[in-house]
Amino acid sequence: MKDIVCGMEVQNTKLKSVYKGKQYVFCSTSCKETFDKNPEKYIK
Repeated sequence: MKDIVCGMEVQNTKLKSVYKGKQYVFCSTSCKETFDKNPEKYIK
């Protein structure tokens, strides 16, 4: 799976967010926090 914020390939991460019923994974807490602040920006 890819980090929707930076595009990095992600495997075995505990950094996840669910938005509108879909799960997204992240490579770092920074990317997760960025997504959580404004998810609509990244799900286009």
